[in-house]
Parts: sequence; structure tokens; C-alpha cells
Amino acid sequence: MRTLLIRSLLLATLGGALPAFAADPGPDEIIRRFAAKEAEFRKARENYTYRQSLKFEELDPDGRMVQGKWELTSDIIFGPNKQRVEKVVYAPMMTLHLAITPQDEQDLRSVQPFVLTTEDIGKYNIDYIGKENADEIPCYTFNVRPKTMVKGERYFEGKIWVDDRDFQIVKTFGKGVGLLKKNEDNQFPKFETYRQQIDGKYWFPVYTHADDVLHFRDSDQRIRMVVKYQNYKRFGAETSVTFGDEVPETPKKP
Repeated sequence: MRTLLIRSLLLATLGGALPAFAADPGPDEIIRRFAAKEAEFRKARENYTYRQSLKFEELDPDGRMVQGKWELTSDIIFGPNKQRVEKVVYAPMMTLHLAITPQDEQDLRSVQPFVLTTEDIGKYNIDYIGKENADEIPCYTFNVRPKTMVKGERYFEGKIWVDDRDFQIVKTFGKGVGLLKKNEDNQFPKFETYRQQIDGKYWFPVYTHADDVLHFRDSDQRIRMVVKYQNYKRFGAETSVTFGDEVPETPKKP
């Protein structure tokens, strides 16, 4: 009865027409849109410089005492020939007992700041979960896992949050996965990466956090990792030059 009364009042006020609310697009259309926006973002990020700081700690089982540490701060900049280079600005002596593998470094570069573009969606099974807020941002959520894995490649497996307005990934939670050699005992932590809108158009990764226990064959090791991406600055400007007919010289006024 209450619902019918409210509806009748709305009809009377609006002259018989209820306001139309745009329905959410289907999962396939959401995937198509955010993959296209992610492709734009990946290309745009290549024109930005930024500082990346890493702190990786080995902890006791209670997570209170630091038993080993790896810290690294780098500036991602452009060299004289406008090529991207990494300039290390802070690297104290590493005291980790764990070995940092090429897969760990690859995850740090490309998996933790995960980008899922139109070119990449064919590599993954992407299953729609539903709508959920990420820090008060209404989002579409998906489970993502690789379809097949190629030797030497690293992949993301986990959950992503896609802004329902900008159609860009704003948060990821999962881990890096890939094929390992036979009898290779290499474990990878679950992590959470947050993005922030930097230039009013694209959402850039700004913070990655992991607090996990790595289960090796002979022992367990608790780790904590924090990666910060800061000081994003656009490098140069995109310009184009068009050649046409010669413009006649205009006589100068005295």
C-alpha cells in the first residue's frame, strides 16, 4: 500500500511519467569498455615519470619482529633519447634470507600494478560477480584468472574492481601466477593494489600492500610488502606536424 501511494504521488507530480534510470550494461559490454579504457591508460602512463618505493620485510610468525629487509627507491624517468629508464636513488644493503627471483621482479613491474587491456582479455577468464563499493566508489567486480599459461610469462589471478562511471580498474586483490620449473619452490604473496585519479582522466596505481605467509616445502615465512607510486608527472607533450601548401608572406606594416 505504501509503495502504491508513493508511486501515485510521483505520477501525479510528473504528469504520468516516472523518471527513467539507465540500466547497467551487461557484463560483456562492461568488459569491452573497461578493457578499451585500460588500453588508453597503459599508453598514457608511458608518458609519465614517477617515483616507486619498495619496502619488503621478513617477519617472525607473530608479525612483530623484522628479521630481514629489502628497500629500493627508484625514479622512472626518460633518458636523453626519450627512452624510459629506472634510476635507483636509494638502495641500502639487503638483509633478506629469501632469494628475490626474476618472477618476483616481474610481478613488481607488471602484475602488482595490473592493467587489463583489450589486447590482454583473451588471455583470461573474466567472470562477473556483481556490484560492490571500493572505498565508497560504486564498482563492477570480476574474478580474473589466466586461461592458459605460457612459460616465462607472469599473470594475475584474483579480483578486480571497475569504476561504474569511468570504466577503469580502481582496485585489485590477488597474486602473481605462472609456470615454474619442476621442483622449483617459489611462492608468491597475495597483494592489494589501489589506484587514484591523477590527471582527472585516468586511475593510476598509487599503493600496493601485502601481508601474507609464504608456505615453502621446508618452512613458512611471513612477509610484509609496501610499494608506493608517487609524484606522477607528464613528460613533454604530444604534438603533430601537418605539412601543406606554402603560406604567402604578408607585407609588414610600417
